[in-house]
Amino acid sequence: MSATASPSDSAATVQDQPSASPREQGEPAPAADSEPRYIVAVRTLCDFTARAGDLDLRFTPSPTALEGMAGHATVTSRRPAGYRTEISLSADFGPLRVRGRADGYDPDRRRLEEVKTVRGDAAEVPAHHRHLHWAQAKVYGWLMCQREALDDIEIAVVYFDIVSGRELAETQRFAAQTLRECFEAQCRAFIGWAEQELAHRAGRDLSLDSLAFPHAGFRAGQRELAESVYRTNLSGRCLLAQAPTGIGKTVGTIFPALKAMPKQKIDKLFVLSARSTGRALALEATRGLAAQRDAMPLRVLEMVARDKACEYPGRACHGEACPLARGFHDRLPAARAQAAGRTMLDRAQVREIALAHDICPYYLSQEMARWSDVVVADYNYYFDRTALLHAFALHDGWRVSVLVDEAHQLPERARDMYSAALDQAEFRTLRRQAPADLRRVFDRVGRQWNAVVKNLAGDYRAEAKVPAPLLDAFEGLCAALLERFTERPTEQDPALQRFYFDVLQFCRLAEQIGPHSVFDMTRMPARGAHANVRLGVRNLVPAHFLRPRLAAAHSVSLFSATLAPASYYADMLGLPERWVWHEVPSPFQPDQLRVRVASHISTRFAHRQRSLPDIVELIAAQYREKPGNYLAFFSSHDYLGDALALFTQRHADIPSWSQARGMDEREQADFLEAFQPGGQGVGFAVLGGPFAEGVDLPGDRLIGAFVATLGLPQFNPVNEQLRSRLEDTFGDGYAYAYLYPGLRKVVQAAGRVIRTSEDRGVVYLIDDRFAQPSVRELLPAWWRVETWPSRFVSANIYGP
Repeated sequence: MSATASPSDSAATVQDQPSASPREQGEPAPAADSEPRYIVAVRTLCDFTARAGDLDLRFTPSPTALEGMAGHATVTSRRPAGYRTEISLSADFGPLRVRGRADGYDPDRRRLEEVKTVRGDAAEVPAHHRHLHWAQAKVYGWLMCQREALDDIEIAVVYFDIVSGRELAETQRFAAQTLRECFEAQCRAFIGWAEQELAHRAGRDLSLDSLAFPHAGFRAGQRELAESVYRTNLSGRCLLAQAPTGIGKTVGTIFPALKAMPKQKIDKLFVLSARSTGRALALEATRGLAAQRDAMPLRVLEMVARDKACEYPGRACHGEACPLARGFHDRLPAARAQAAGRTMLDRAQVREIALAHDICPYYLSQEMARWSDVVVADYNYYFDRTALLHAFALHDGWRVSVLVDEAHQLPERARDMYSAALDQAEFRTLRRQAPADLRRVFDRVGRQWNAVVKNLAGDYRAEAKVPAPLLDAFEGLCAALLERFTERPTEQDPALQRFYFDVLQFCRLAEQIGPHSVFDMTRMPARGAHANVRLGVRNLVPAHFLRPRLAAAHSVSLFSATLAPASYYADMLGLPERWVWHEVPSPFQPDQLRVRVASHISTRFAHRQRSLPDIVELIAAQYREKPGNYLAFFSSHDYLGDALALFTQRHADIPSWSQARGMDEREQADFLEAFQPGGQGVGFAVLGGPFAEGVDLPGDRLIGAFVATLGLPQFNPVNEQLRSRLEDTFGDGYAYAYLYPGLRKVVQAAGRVIRTSEDRGVVYLIDDRFAQPSVRELLPAWWRVETWPSRFVSANIYGP
């Protein structure tokens, strides 16, 4: 059985149509004191009161929100004239106002329908999910009875299978009085929590009104950034802010966003970052702000990836396999109540509370996202195709403020979120191992895949859409795999299930393909006698997918040290028409940083071996002139390795250490640990890697950097396809695909050197192209760039 992921457990429930009502939970109702003080959505009310039993996340591939809406539209299109859809309903009980939108109502039959889209046999919907669906349907039933003054009503929970197009309806007729009693029982079960949340919200807003900046004063540039973020939140707009490294951007954005929350009635603040280091800084900043008073009524939640939170890796998420899933919903209320009393719910705190109540930490954090004021998480929690926080915001009608740290990384991350790839060698392996009843659909896919291979001349080809026979074959494989998994829910075949989800992602993105994406085929290294062609739906311009996410928020502030030119990021991210650009002037003085262009050296691929002696001697000369800690960046591990080998051969007395391929977090920390205060040596690293940004080495922990590359992405058919599409869309394909991303990495790497107003250092930009005006104008305005004459070679460049 298949169902869509609910925001409350990200698992096996069915797809509710997103609510269009903007203020459905957790806010005091406006108007007179006699009116209800707490507004709650029907879905949230029932999630809170009607869930019971195990957490059961056995194989349940979910319809997407778009598939859910399409399923609702299909069902309603089959209904007779006079059938009403999306009926806004509400009723009051004590301090509560419960409201939502009923899916459909047939006035002639006095029949209310709650439509649930599923993927697979609706008869396999688990009993505890059916219980929740009926709880929602009966609440809507009472709301309709009250509105229409009905004595009784027929209620139908309609399961629509998006694969087969079949409906399965479960119906009952209820007296209005029975439904009223059910509704009031649900409300009584929620009132205590609602009263608590009202008190929390009032206390939170009062505290935020009096919140003070946590330091004695603002750093240079920090106040200007804070004011810009504050105005953005007041006006409900989208801000793109470029602010130098080292001014304290994290606290300089979180503080004003919190201050704006009471005035704009903002429910949640989402602080999103691409790296764990960025999230750690956000937690540190909020911890400092919350420390202004004891037991400050502000809940800050850290959300981490499932594999980092799981206590039983490799076990399935259901009560028969995992003890923390057994009875999860029965023990959740006590854990939720304890968590609600904490200010900082970082990973360790969530784990401590969850294990004290014998429930899963990962799914406790998902539940607490509903009841937290600040959520610190990775980009994917809001921007991904099935993003939890975005789903919450839609379903519960939250007004949210979004802060996007390191926003220069969002275009590439978003491309990955909305791309999918399938490997032919993996497919062949699975086909050989597939059960006999699946051979026919596997063979059909194999034939269509081979047909694509025959049409591939060369190593790469891109087309506007996936060939229909191939897509049909994949859809047939998905249907067959779904049926098998549904019939054998206890069988575990991780490789086959993983491939199923990969194919499903491929098919879903193929259905949405447009000018923003391409279908491409890439010839990979052959395995044995067989060709190996990877198929992909590759996103090129993420704006199409990100634009609705940005529009759904009350305000969005995207900030980074490298967001120039602004038009590039506005185009790639899909910023709304009224977006605001703000560049914070650098607080650093030109004499703090010497920027030298070694224009006598070419680091082009064809010249790399000839460049090595010059680069090595330049690094050594600077080190001997001023010993200290330096970072040297190269375009690839191979280039780095060759430079390091020559450097250690010629200058063995100079300490050096190097980034290695595939370093884990501990190894990365050891690399950075070598940069001790007062230390001396040269660290060799790859540009664009973990040491080229997000690394803070103030003072004499780092006094200089060498960037031996322009940072341009590799010239290959994929990037040439990107260049061509960006040329067609925006008119400057080379700059959009190569130059802007490359120079961004260079500036980020150079930004490791000057972190405070007391820092002094030097940066060498090693390539003749850094002397070109078109490149120079993309470097920070406060840099005083000088051309560094050759000391080591007689020629200025390596040939033409």
